Amino acid sequence: MSPSTPPPDGASAPDPTVQPVPASVVHQVDAADTTLHNPKYAVLSLGSNLGNRLENLQGAIDAFADTPGLRVKAVSPVYETEPWGVEPGTQAAYFNAVVVIRTTLPPASLLERSHAIEEAFARVRDTRWGPRTLDIDIVSYQGVVSDDPALTLPHPRAHERAFVLVPWHDVEPGAEVPGRGPVAELLPGLADQGVTHRGDLTLVVPD
Repeated sequence: MSPSTPPPDGASAPDPTVQPVPASVVHQVDAADTTLHNPKYAVLSLGSNLGNRLENLQGAIDAFADTPGLRVKAVSPVYETEPWGVEPGTQAAYFNAVVVIRTTLPPASLLERSHAIEEAFARVRDTRWGPRTLDIDIVSYQGVVSDDPALTLPHPRAHERAFVLVPWHDVEPGAEVPGRGPVAELLPGLADQGVTHRGDLTLVVPD
């Protein structure tokens, strides 16, 4: 199988560590890695609807756990959701989860690492709303509110997406979307968006 070919269900996911952390990022966080001095809180949303979806999500979590200056603190249950923004039945359903981390990486470096992990899983970006082996969004970072087009914080559509808020609420019932309000108060307005809890599937917080 070539590196650009997504793995079929049942096959092993690509090794996410083949995409190294940029040297500049390693230099920046190596000294802080042993203690995570003054870490920042961030929330990531993961999704996959190509290949072995569960292995893709777990592989992303493992890759984040191996990142200097980053600790995975919590992983949500897995949810299955219909693709966003496309005609029903034109794509496979997504597996989605939310990951809570503490990190010394600044937002731009966390975004860079997220893109590197996506690329290690052969993420293709040629079509908006296209199917994805792996999709990683930074939902929130230390309460920062920013309209920087390179990385808008919080994620500009997180408050509209049940597949983000439902798993986030599972791991942090008191969570808030900066500038939008408590997740618990946003959820009733998204009751018409179908998300199915996959209790038969489990993601693991790496040791």
